[in-house]
Amino acid sequence: DWFHPWPQEALLSVAKRFLADVDLGSDEVRLNVVQFMAFAHKSVNETSEVYAAAEKRHNYTTPKSFLELISLYKSMLAGKRKTILEGIERLESGLIKLQSTTDDVEKLKGELKLQQVEVDRKKQAADALLERVGKETVIVQGEQEKAGVEEAKMAVKAQEVGAKQADCAKELEKAEPLIERAEKALNTLNKANLTELKAFPKPDPAVANVMACVMYLLSPPGKLIKDVSWNNIKKVMGSVDQFLQSLVKYDKEHVPDTSLKAVKPIVADENFNGDFIKSKSVAAAGICEWARNIVAYYEVYCFVQPKRDLLAQANADLETSQASLREIQRELDKLNAKLKELTDEFERATNEKNRVIAQAEATAKRLDLANRLVGGLSSENTRWSNAIDRLKHTDTIIVGDVLLAAAFISYIGAFDKFYRDDLVNNKWLPYLREHAVPMSDGLADPISLLTDDAEIARWNNEGLPTDSVSIQNATIVTNCARWPLLIDPQLQGVKWIKKREQARGLVIIRLTQPKYLDTLEHAIQDGLPVLIENIEESIDAVLDPVLGRQTIRRGRNLIVKLGDKEVDYHKNFRLFLQTKMANPHYKPEIQAQATLINFTVTEKGLEEQLLALVVNKERPDLEETKSDLLRQQNEFKILLKQLEDDLLSRLANASGDILADTELIENLEKTKRTANEIEQKVLVAKETAISIDAAREGYRPVAARSSMLYFLLNSLWKIDNMYHFSLKAFTAVFYRAIERTEKSAEVDKRVFNLIDTITFTVFQYANRGLFERHKLIFSTQLCLKILAERGEVDPLELEFLLRGTQLPPERENPFSDWMSDSAWMMITALKEIEAFQRLPSDMEAGNKRWKEWCDYEKPEEEKLPQEWKSKTTMQKLCIMRALRPDRLTYAVTDFVREKLEQRYVEAQPNNLADIFEEGGPTTPIFFILSPGVDPVKELEALGRKMGYTEETKKYRNISLGQGQEIEAERALDTMYPAGGWVMLQNIHLTKKWLGALEKKMEAIVEHFEKLEHSTDGEYANFRLFLSAEASPDPLNPTVQPGVLQACIKITNEPPQGMKANMRRALANFNQDTLESCAKQNEFRTILFTLCFFHAAVLERRKFGPQGWNIPYNFNTGDLTISVDVLFNYLETNSIVPYDDLRYMFGEIMYGGHISDDWDRRLAMTYLERLIRPALLEDSSTELAPGFPVPPVGAIQDYRTYIEESLPAESPVLFGLHPNAEIGFLTNMGTNLFTTIQSLQPQQAGAGGGMTREEKVKDALEDILEKLQTDFDMKEMYARVEERTPYVSVCLQECERMSMLITEMRRSLKELALGIKGDLTMSERMEKLMSALFVDQVPDSWTRVAYPSLKSLSMWFVDLLARIKQLDSWQADLNTPASVWLSGLFNPQSFLTAIMQTAARKNTWQLDKITLSTEVTKKSKETLGPAPKEGAYIHGLCLEGARWDSSSGMLRESLLKELYPQMPVMHLRAVTLDKAENRDVYRCPMYKTRKRGPTYVWTLNLKTKEKEFKWILAGVALLLSE
Repeated sequence: DWFHPWPQEALLSVAKRFLADVDLGSDEVRLNVVQFMAFAHKSVNETSEVYAAAEKRHNYTTPKSFLELISLYKSMLAGKRKTILEGIERLESGLIKLQSTTDDVEKLKGELKLQQVEVDRKKQAADALLERVGKETVIVQGEQEKAGVEEAKMAVKAQEVGAKQADCAKELEKAEPLIERAEKALNTLNKANLTELKAFPKPDPAVANVMACVMYLLSPPGKLIKDVSWNNIKKVMGSVDQFLQSLVKYDKEHVPDTSLKAVKPIVADENFNGDFIKSKSVAAAGICEWARNIVAYYEVYCFVQPKRDLLAQANADLETSQASLREIQRELDKLNAKLKELTDEFERATNEKNRVIAQAEATAKRLDLANRLVGGLSSENTRWSNAIDRLKHTDTIIVGDVLLAAAFISYIGAFDKFYRDDLVNNKWLPYLREHAVPMSDGLADPISLLTDDAEIARWNNEGLPTDSVSIQNATIVTNCARWPLLIDPQLQGVKWIKKREQARGLVIIRLTQPKYLDTLEHAIQDGLPVLIENIEESIDAVLDPVLGRQTIRRGRNLIVKLGDKEVDYHKNFRLFLQTKMANPHYKPEIQAQATLINFTVTEKGLEEQLLALVVNKERPDLEETKSDLLRQQNEFKILLKQLEDDLLSRLANASGDILADTELIENLEKTKRTANEIEQKVLVAKETAISIDAAREGYRPVAARSSMLYFLLNSLWKIDNMYHFSLKAFTAVFYRAIERTEKSAEVDKRVFNLIDTITFTVFQYANRGLFERHKLIFSTQLCLKILAERGEVDPLELEFLLRGTQLPPERENPFSDWMSDSAWMMITALKEIEAFQRLPSDMEAGNKRWKEWCDYEKPEEEKLPQEWKSKTTMQKLCIMRALRPDRLTYAVTDFVREKLEQRYVEAQPNNLADIFEEGGPTTPIFFILSPGVDPVKELEALGRKMGYTEETKKYRNISLGQGQEIEAERALDTMYPAGGWVMLQNIHLTKKWLGALEKKMEAIVEHFEKLEHSTDGEYANFRLFLSAEASPDPLNPTVQPGVLQACIKITNEPPQGMKANMRRALANFNQDTLESCAKQNEFRTILFTLCFFHAAVLERRKFGPQGWNIPYNFNTGDLTISVDVLFNYLETNSIVPYDDLRYMFGEIMYGGHISDDWDRRLAMTYLERLIRPALLEDSSTELAPGFPVPPVGAIQDYRTYIEESLPAESPVLFGLHPNAEIGFLTNMGTNLFTTIQSLQPQQAGAGGGMTREEKVKDALEDILEKLQTDFDMKEMYARVEERTPYVSVCLQECERMSMLITEMRRSLKELALGIKGDLTMSERMEKLMSALFVDQVPDSWTRVAYPSLKSLSMWFVDLLARIKQLDSWQADLNTPASVWLSGLFNPQSFLTAIMQTAARKNTWQLDKITLSTEVTKKSKETLGPAPKEGAYIHGLCLEGARWDSSSGMLRESLLKELYPQMPVMHLRAVTLDKAENRDVYRCPMYKTRKRGPTYVWTLNLKTKEKEFKWILAGVALLLSE
């Protein structure tokens, strides 16, 4: 339910709420933006439905898509506004600095003149001072010599004092550690542990000794404390803080002698140390260490003190000498002061002189720099000013530009170029402009807002194709809010991603590889980009939290759940998804989490790539230069952008006076100079590129043709899903064709040769993989494409040719004696084309000549009558389409032969040896199987020639089935490294394993490509062969496209025709078989007859419903088992049991396939005519006209008899009329063009300039105008007086018709509103639109209508006629004189009503009566009133025979009269005993020529012929052609 579309109100409400806080200029603009978002969302829904209907591609939008659009818009708008503001600020800063510099230039010139005068004056003053300084310097130097003598004496004394001082210091250094240890010991003391110590009631003796030592040390000088009891100690420690301070501040250099004497014995005790005391008390240990170090220090101090006294005396002597020196120095200082004063004055004068010189130089330099800056950046001034204006303008219109870009990124990725352009140009842009949303006037491509040339150039260098769609895709990849999911069948997008993300440590995984979750987990944690390759349509649910970015914040970290783990989510983690499926169908929940991006190559994009390839092959020098030039130009674009950014950045970030920063200006000059050089190189490169492009353009026709060929191949899957071709395989064929092409020095001749060879090589490559029924379709489509390239196809003529358009004629058919009404309606439609306007009048003028031409057996080989003989072949085809559709296949073959060559229509033999050479270790050969053909024999014969057999262990043949998958994988693993061959048969039987096979094939390709010398090893000899049956449903493949794309495909179909089928039937037996039965004559004759029967029932299928109502898959097993039954019956019976044999063959062996009663009657009739005594009794008995039973002989005699005696292929061989072939060929021609039409682009407008919408609008308006309202059933029921069976039929028919009319009017009005834009286009409306466009009856109408094979235009004419009959009937509720039976929904009900009426009147039992058929000689127009008994019916036609009114009998059809009309028939009910059963043919009646499920009734028609004749001829009554 979550994916059900939101209503318009919900979209508007949500958008309005989320955009409430965004500055959009005004409330009016805000409202328009909100409305556009809802409009964009709904328009994408509509386009997705159109896309699904036209292209069979699925795209979904969800509420999450809409929320992503809003979120993306807000972030992009904020980002763009920030970028614009920063750009304006940078440019304005640069301009301000440039303007400021310009203003400074003149000012600096004036300053420089004044500064030069000042420099001259300062120079003269400095020179005078220099002379005075020289004189004073001489006097000072004399005094300095005297002072020098005294200084020498002083130095000797100072040296002596220094030695003594060093000696004292050395001794004192020893005492320093002692003090440090004492202080460190005190640091261990604190109030707590001292208080604890004080609290001891009776301390340990060692502790008591420590405290006694302290008491002695703290004793005043000359007064030793003698009471060192614990109580006295505790008193001294009364205040713990004071006690501690007394220790800290203890005078360590003046320990009283009495105290020292008292403590020495204590300190000398070996237990008086911190380590020992610590076990007693921590505090006591600290005090102990303090006391020991204080005593030690004092002893050192006492030793050094005498030396310090001597040092003091030496210092006093030194001071006396220094006083004398100071006096001398004072005198010298006075002289020096005077000299310094002069020197300072000189320096000041010199500095002033230098200052003004430097100032003048700086001014000159600033002037120079200013001139350089202004001159160098003068061109930027105007450009930057314009850029500022542009940015300011952009800021006012960014609302609409970003809105378009956000919608583009959010929604556009899944569509191809046509639908992208349609959304942007035909829906979004007109809406934005109509609603006055501010935006750029010329903005047609939102990509320009999201990227720039430099970025695009960088992408191209990374391998991104240069076409516009690829650039759009790359822009979406780099800007989308959801993870990108690339639809990339040609692997071009993934190639770019790999190159782009390689430097960031790209991790590549597949969901099929073991432990991929562990790899993903590490990448998420490390913030690495991850590419998940080759995903299918479903994605493992364990990845949902990662796909949906369902992160949880835990503290500073983001967490994401991965399976049963919680993984740290790195902010730099990026995920890319890729599928190589050409048309995947992803569910809405996946599309809600990922942004679908369609990387499928475009025809124009592929053309550019193929141009590069062909030029690289033909002119490698040219392509190398082009490639280098392109790379260089891309680099130039990137560098120019960097240089301009650097220029602005330097200017913007320059602080203070810019002219003072020489380095900055020099860098600016360098940047500008480099930019100018690059611009010059760009100009040169562009000129070079023009000349290179001109040379390359000579090869463009080759690339254009090749691109067209690939897309033609790529469309063939629409015919049958076995037809899949990869771009990689196509490129290999393309290269091979180039190598095969005849050389020529002339470019034009070489290009012609290339086009010719490539076209035919690709044709051969594809053609050998097509079924026979599709080969002419492919040739014709190729021919039409080539002619369209040349401009030789008129769209209107092509449209008529493909559709076989019919229009209601304005007048009766003037050629009714030789032209069918359907042909006349086609001529009427053809007249609408300008070239055929005179065709009807010219035909009337030359009626005899046109009839003569139409009666030719092969009119395609004859010239058209009158001046029409000069018409083009295409125009002749159009006339053939109308007048002789049965010869269309031959005419089209001639058309292709004329426009291309004979080789495009002749059979191409599949030589396995040649095809083998085209394959390789990475290119398997795929056999598409057909019944009765075994390619293994041919393959094994080739293997024997080349030494690859099971005996040499170089060949493995595995027939796939249950349990054989492992054996197949083992064979691949073994044979690939050994260079052997592997044949995997019937891979369609292991559909689930095909995914694993595809992965195995990919692994082989990847491994082979990694080998440096792959062609030298055994790997190069490896070959893989595959075989599978074609899918019964062409559009539902039994083999995965990925497997098919990688292979060279070969179809193996048996030859068609009666002779080929008889050969194959007889080939199942040998001479031993013939001799195995005792009754030789009977066995051999009936066996040969069974072979004929088997061939006939097989070949009869080609005639469609006239051959068999339902096509059955009779097979060789039916024949061989029937022969086994024949052998057993002949061996066990004395006489031939013909009845039993016919029953066994017709009801059981072959009859086991048959599900239709009329087909069963046909099979039994065949056998009654073939398996009968006359086979052996009368040698002239014929199996078919002109083909008598052969004389009894050997197996070779029978083979010879088939070759020599079997008449030419003809419907007569099967008991059918020659007209059956006309019908068969007509159907072939119709199917040919119907299929080609299905390959045409669905977006194309109708010919003559009308768009698809215009044509559909015209059609629906025409239908609505002519279609009456439904019947008033209430009024009709009210008028019924007696509800007779006939009245009941009338009421039922009117009700059914009312339902149909109601549905038609409803759906057409709904579609009209959709085309107008008032309603959202639904998928149902799009299907209706497509049907109207191609002139087909819509499915929604068919469900409530009646079976019909007519085109829409003719179906509508038929519908109006039906309505007219019902309208007349219901007016008075009286049964019409003659009922147009074909015009009823349920004709059975009317026929039953005839019987019911008679039963009521005569009181008969309904099951005891039947209908008697009398064919009158009257037409509807000459008929009188309704009969008293039964009813007249008309509107029926015959197929396979005609009614001869003169004799009142069935007769053989006239040639080319396929559906002769029946006269009015009188049907009445009779009792079974009175029913006429002699000389009649029980003729089935069907609603359409499709027969089968459209069966209505059985009527008895008079005949003088035996009934089997008409049964074998497939004669039936049809209510409609």
